[in-house]
Amino acid sequence: MCFRRCTNRAGYKLLVFALLSIVANIVLYFPHGETRYAAEHHLSKYVECLNGILGGGILVLIPAAVFICLYSEDCCGCFGREGCGKGCAILSAALSAFIGMLGSGYCVIISALGLSYGPYCFSRLQRRWIYPFADSSGSYLLDYDRWSECQEPYNIVQWNITFFSLLIVFGVLEFLLCLAQIIRGMFGGLCGLCCSDEEVSP
Repeated sequence: MCFRRCTNRAGYKLLVFALLSIVANIVLYFPHGETRYAAEHHLSKYVECLNGILGGGILVLIPAAVFICLYSEDCCGCFGREGCGKGCAILSAALSAFIGMLGSGYCVIISALGLSYGPYCFSRLQRRWIYPFADSSGSYLLDYDRWSECQEPYNIVQWNITFFSLLIVFGVLEFLLCLAQIIRGMFGGLCGLCCSDEEVSP
């Protein structure tokens, strides 16, 4: 399959995952639709990193846009110079894919830290806002009896686990798509032959 067609499909997939990451991060930022926790800074520091909006979202939208635009451009020609066009297309795809890898990697790392550290909540035991699971190294994830330590926001443990996990999934898929694009670009010469076949085919 031609380089630009593979790139185009990857672009649309990245677009979907980037938008899903943004939505997941927005929902994570407002537990159960409540805005007061964000206004009072009673959220986990890893939620406030906006890793789904900035990392898995905006930075991944860059390669998504480039990949989609490459399909509408003539990847087999550039100002009448065929070789230049292929080189420009492959280089731009690889550079934007690298940006996407950085963004998705940031999304995955912050989300994993958020899961491991646990939520920032009002503890019913200590009667103050703390990170009750900070020293558990993530073991609280399977210790369901401890989840009730967080009195406020309501069900914040389940909320964080759900949406941080989704962000990890989206981030990993974005990373793999961008990595595949870079690997595909390394074999751009083979894709160039495909482009030539497309031009001569009736």
